[in-house]
Amino acid sequence: MARRIRIRCGEIELDAELNESKTADAIWEILPIEGKGARWGDEIYFEIPLKMGEEDPKDVVNIGDLGYWPPGNAFCIFFGPTPSSKGDEVRPYSPVNVFGSVIGDPTVLKGVRSGTKVVVERKEA
Repeated sequence: MARRIRIRCGEIELDAELNESKTADAIWEILPIEGKGARWGDEIYFEIPLKMGEEDPKDVVNIGDLGYWPPGNAFCIFFGPTPSSKGDEVRPYSPVNVFGSVIGDPTVLKGVRSGTKVVVERKEA
């Protein structure tokens, strides 16, 4: 059964679907979560109350991927290149556990500023 979540960044709302990873399972169990989003290029991230190690870590991800960054216990939303990217690739600061992806166009997040409140919750069917 698909597990969907709703992500609110200020006035912007996105839906996303979690994959079948252990990281996705752990995040699903702690929802709802919220934090103050920080921007790093075309990435929004914030610390969450979860401590996990690496699980099939990726050093390049896709636009729209959701990642968990173990060194910072951070929930990351990727919607374009970051300062570490080469060309059009989407490269996290260091490898992340990809645990889901945005449904629709994640580039709507380009207008979100650092400090914006981010809320992530389960989406009811």
